[in-house]
Amino acid sequence: MEKHSIKEDFVDVRLSDGSVHDRGTASVDDEVIRVLNEALYKGQVIERVDLSARYLKFLPEPFGKIHSLVLLDLSHNLLEKLEELNVSSNLLETLPDAIGLLANLKVLDVSGNKLKKLPESIAGCRSLIVLDASFNDLMFLPKNIGFGLVNLQKFFIHLNKLKAIPNSICEMKSLRILDAHFNAIHGLPHSIGKLTNLEVLNMGSNFNDLTEVPETVGDLINLKELDLSNNQIRAIPETVYQLQNLTKLILDQNPLVVPPMDVVNNGVEAVKEYMMKRRLAMLEAEEQGSLVEKNKEGETGWAAWGTFTLHSVYSGFSYTISSYLGRNASKDPFLDQEL
Repeated sequence: MEKHSIKEDFVDVRLSDGSVHDRGTASVDDEVIRVLNEALYKGQVIERVDLSARYLKFLPEPFGKIHSLVLLDLSHNLLEKLEELNVSSNLLETLPDAIGLLANLKVLDVSGNKLKKLPESIAGCRSLIVLDASFNDLMFLPKNIGFGLVNLQKFFIHLNKLKAIPNSICEMKSLRILDAHFNAIHGLPHSIGKLTNLEVLNMGSNFNDLTEVPETVGDLINLKELDLSNNQIRAIPETVYQLQNLTKLILDQNPLVVPPMDVVNNGVEAVKEYMMKRRLAMLEAEEQGSLVEKNKEGETGWAAWGTFTLHSVYSGFSYTISSYLGRNASKDPFLDQEL
């Protein structure tokens, strides 16, 4: 094959008829073809591949099939234009910090690996619409992740070991789907209600760790599906009745008291009606309690005023008699006793 300059665009690499060849107008760099053929068809064990400074605009797909690959250097290419990156099911333990340089990346799939954390730099992928980090070993998420991924619409973090969701996630104002089931999450951020575009929230199967849901969940005005199953929730917030678009509510496998399971079994609308009546009853009870308190304060005020007035009259009367009798007048013991 005729060798071309590495400055030529790498258009497409595919496997066909037992060989790797170029299907575009520009030829693939010979080194790329050699590496892929040796690894995939000659059975050689290749652990490190250097594809730096080759003007690559995207990652050659067949490299994902080199199971022995440990290091792949793609530095100094044109991958900043990359819009979709799928490295799922590769048993990866880390992601490079350089991933944050992919400012045009829209879809990132890192599911099915052994990641314990995501790099802080991932917040730099501001064009991301879909991020799938499910089925890993994630213990926590970057604290700043929400401040950068403001355009994210779908966030999949289920089947991990997460114990908390950072407050910054509430800044993902474009988010429509948040799937965090099967973790060890203790609770949702209080500001979760800021995600007004959220349509699906799955917090199921966080087991003994998830015991309550903040009242601000009632501010998720576009929420259609809410899964809180397999947790230790005893009561859902009364504000659930505000979720007018909610059509699917899963509360199975919880020690639920409010609402009762017989209400839950009658469907979403029955739950919303029950929670609304409960909310109104609580407001009415609070109002009555406030009125009783005000009445008590009023009665106490009148009693105090009456005592003060009586004391003033008595003091004035005593003073008048004393003045009348004069300082040197003889004192009447009976009169003094009465006064």
